Formats: sequence, structure tokens, C-alpha cells
Amino acid sequence: MCGIVGYIGPRQAPDVVLQGLKRLEYRGYDSAGIAALDDNGEIVVRRDVGKLANLTAQLQAAPLDGRIAIGHTRWATHGAPTQRNAHPHLGMNGRVVLVHNGIVENYKELRDELTAEGVRFNSDTDTEVIVQLAERYMAGGLSLDEAARRTLRHLEGASAIVLMSADEPDRLVCARIGNAGGITLGLGDDEMFIASDIPAILEYTRRMVFLESRQMAVISTDNFTVMDLDGRAVSPKIHTISWDPVSAVKGEFKHFMQKEIFDQPRAIIDTLGGRIDHENSSIHLPEMNLTPELIERIDKLFIVACGTSYYAGLVGKYMIETLARLPVEVEYASEFRYYNPIVDGRTAVLSITQSGETADTLAASEQARSQEATLWSIVNAIGSQSMRLADGSIPMHAGPEIGVASTKAFTTSLVDLYLLACVLGNLRGHISPAELRRHAADLTRLPTLVGRALEKDAEYQALAERFHKARNFLFLGRGINYPIALEGALKLKEISYIHAEGYPAGEMKHGPIALIDETMPVLAIVTKNALYDKMISQVQQARARGGIVIALATEGDEQIRQEADHVIYVPDTPPLLSPVVNVIPLQLLSYHIAVRRGADVDQPRNLAKSVTVE
Repeated sequence: MCGIVGYIGPRQAPDVVLQGLKRLEYRGYDSAGIAALDDNGEIVVRRDVGKLANLTAQLQAAPLDGRIAIGHTRWATHGAPTQRNAHPHLGMNGRVVLVHNGIVENYKELRDELTAEGVRFNSDTDTEVIVQLAERYMAGGLSLDEAARRTLRHLEGASAIVLMSADEPDRLVCARIGNAGGITLGLGDDEMFIASDIPAILEYTRRMVFLESRQMAVISTDNFTVMDLDGRAVSPKIHTISWDPVSAVKGEFKHFMQKEIFDQPRAIIDTLGGRIDHENSSIHLPEMNLTPELIERIDKLFIVACGTSYYAGLVGKYMIETLARLPVEVEYASEFRYYNPIVDGRTAVLSITQSGETADTLAASEQARSQEATLWSIVNAIGSQSMRLADGSIPMHAGPEIGVASTKAFTTSLVDLYLLACVLGNLRGHISPAELRRHAADLTRLPTLVGRALEKDAEYQALAERFHKARNFLFLGRGINYPIALEGALKLKEISYIHAEGYPAGEMKHGPIALIDETMPVLAIVTKNALYDKMISQVQQARARGGIVIALATEGDEQIRQEADHVIYVPDTPPLLSPVVNVIPLQLLSYHIAVRRGADVDQPRNLAKSVTVE
């Protein structure tokens, strides 16, 4: 949920930056700060925890002046939400300052290397290694942009950064690697702006440039240059943004659904924020109010949900039963409330709901409460009824989801379920400290893996062109990816109106195989796991009946090319987290097919975002 704002021009830069940060408050944050270059050529930083009102009070007591400044609102990932961990971060010598969105996956190695060279760190964040590296390079005689380029080559993981240096007071450098968050340049008259989100700077300009992954920009008051990380010049497209607030929020994207699909790496980072202690390799879910006594009492878990959230629950069953060895049943909330389930004081009932106001899910929770169950919830809307009902909750932190077809709320739900599975497994004695460390490291890599899947959008668009006239689709998966087959089918039918079904692949020969012929595309999830050989067999059977097979496979798998008509590759991902990555191509394939068919992607017919009546 972090926000970035930068400014260079004739105005009082700290004022422009502060106002921009206020326009990003809707994203949520736990600390904020501003750095400005004053008239004496010194970088001065003000930062504080809590709301922007605290930073504003600090600025009123000790004002900042200057014509160039950067600012940040932070949602903690590495290091607690404290003043010392708030952005911006200064280099050890005070000559370079930085703001950052994202995760530096290899920060421990970089920190150890810099510490051995005598660098003193002033925070607990992963971010600080970036500014210390950049300052080291500038001390060796490199320019700010070259120092930034060299620094970024060291980083693993998705990041968006803005750098300012007292030694080059007439410019800012910004860059983006991966999909941790956007970097937008605002082009003014003798002034320039940088922001992570359009609303921060829309008051000042409508002309904007959006950096792509592995691009950086150098901006001055009257000029900007964009290049890739190898220094090759890029000629970016300049977009003119409508003053219409809805168009402004969509930015460079045609639809909210498309934007929300591409928001997912950042949404996952926000979901992980404050929940993983990277120094101690532990996972915390404070809002769940878990105690050893409660965990000892609970001997069964029900997950209740509707639609896409139900499929998230099916994935969660695999995660929780595997890692925590706690029996889990997953029920449609609309059915749970009517069939008199066996629930008592030793049962926990977990509801999953984006809005927190879904009528069936609330009714199921109320029924469970009447039977003395412990109520938990995974919910996106903070303060919603589902959250208020629960004894413990896990906020998704997906941010606003406008498109009716859920995308980022689904993947952040999966991340929340994995976090819960890890915590329950640890408390129940089924996960060792070493295993918990590995799970935390896997989660840290997840935003980068999702970003890599997003980078292949052109391939999904080409497949959509090939299959948009299909009348039926079959999605196949096994194990933890069976629910992803269900979700892929749901996405396709709800936004493109193509009939689609998801099946466990092992059940294909028990009926669905009769449907397969040369007009039936079959999308099979065949990523590498313990069931890979079984899935290959299902693919072969589908092709033997004339089916057109689209295989979703792991990068480096050459065998699958001999078995399928079309192959979509995704990064190799730990098996229990593979659904988060594997669903990305299915979301985008459905999106592009729907667009090609002329459907209303954001508001499909007959559907509502939140079903608040039975």
C-alpha cells in the first residue's frame, strides 16, 4: 500500500509532495516521510509513524523548504512500523536519499556485504541497502543515474524507487523493476512530478508517462529521459489522462479488471506487510487473536464462502491440512446455513469474503456463532460486518476491487490462507523453525513470480485471438490446482459468457471425456509437482479424442511441447503456492477473450460485486 511522490520545479516541493501523499491515503499506510534538498544543499528528512497528520504537525513545527523533494507512505514489510524504519532513507554520508516500494529478496546478503565494508545501517528495512549501495557508487565517482543502474543490478525482487542526491541537485532518478508498483512521470511546464498512482499528481498535469519494468528515468525541471537498465534510450508514449476520476484511477489500463490483475504483485506485498519477521523468520497474524489454549481446543475447521472465495477455500484446505494437519471442510455458505452442519465449541468457522457483506456468508457465520463455534474471517473491506462478527480476522489488504470478477482479492485470499496455515502449523507443532523460515522465504519471492507471469501478457492475448470464438471450454487440474481449474472456468464464463467447466483431471474419464472433440479447447494445468505424470496421461487422453490442449506448464519443461497443442509457461513455484501464480494466465486469458468478444468486462450481465440479499 506504499505511496511515492516526487517533485522538481519552482513550487515549494515539500508542499506539493505532502498534498500528493494525502491523495494516496486511501491505499493505507503505517508511517510517512518527506525529504527535501534545502537552499544550503543539504538533504533534510522529516518522518513519523501513524497518519499524515503526525507528519504534518512535524512539518509545521520544523518546516522544510526546497524546490526538489520526495515523499513516501509506508506499509511495513521488513522492520516494524517505527520512525527509524519510515521512508525516506538516507545513505550513511547523508548525500543520497531514497523512497522505495517493493521487496528486496536478497537484502540480507547485500546488508552483510555492506556491513563488512564499514557501512552503518540506521533501520531494520530491506530498503536501506539500496540507498547505501547507490551512495557507495556515487562516492566512487559515478553519476546518480549510473549509480542507480549499477545498484538495481544487485537487487532481486520487484521494486520501484526514486533517488535524490545532494551532489546532483537538479534531478531526480526513478526506476521500476518487476511489478511491485507503478512509477508515473507527470510532465508539467518547467516542473516535473513522480508518483506511484495518478491521483497524487492529477491536480498539476494530465500528461503522463508510465515506466515499464526494467526502465528508469532521469527528470529535471524542463526535461526527462527514459532508458532501460542497460542504458539504451527508450521513446515512451505520453498519455493524456482525463480529469474524470474514474478514468484517472484506471490510468493506462482499459478496464478495472485489467488494472486489478496487474495490481496483484503489489497487493501481495501489501498482504505480507508487517506479517513476516525476516530477521527471526517468523509469521505473525495479530488480528487473529490466536492463543495456545484456543489452538489446543480447535479440532476442526469449516471454511465457508461463495463463488471465487469458495475456490480460494478449496485451495486453503490443501494448505492447512498439509501444513497444520487440521481437518478442514469447505462449504458454500448458501448451503452451510441450511443443512445443520456438525459445529460446536471445538470448531472454528472461517469465512472468506471480499466485501465482508455477502448475505449468505454472514448468515453462515451467525449460525456458527449460535452453535458456539469460534469465528474467523478473511476479508478485504476493513470494518465490514464479517470482520466485526469474527473473533479473529486477516485483512486481505488487496485495496479497492472495482471489477465484478474478483482477481486480486482471490490471490490475496490465498496468501492469507497460506499465512494462516503456517501459523497454525507452527502452533500445533507440525512446522519446525527451519521449515517456517523456508515458508517465509517462499512467500517473499511470490510477488516476483506473479510479476513474471504477468510479463507474458502478449502470449495470453494471442491465445485469446485464437480461441475467442469457442463455444465451450474444459479446464483440468489435480490436487491443489483442481480449484484453479474451477476458478479459470468461472472467470471465463462470467466475463466472456462462454460455457466452461472445471474438473479434477482424474474424473475426466468418468463422464466429461464424452464432450471432447476437435471443437473443445482443453486447458490443463500441468505444472511440475507430484501429480505431473498423472496430468500428462490426462493430456494424452484428451488429445487422443481430438481435443485441442492448452497446457499450463513450468518453465523449462520441454516434454510438454510434445503432448500439447499450445503451451503457457509459468515460473517454477513451490507447490503449495503454485495456485497463486497459475491463476494469473487464466485471469488474463479470460480477460482478453472477453474483450475480443466485446463483452462488458467490468460489469458482466446479471452479476453484482457484492450479493447482499439471498
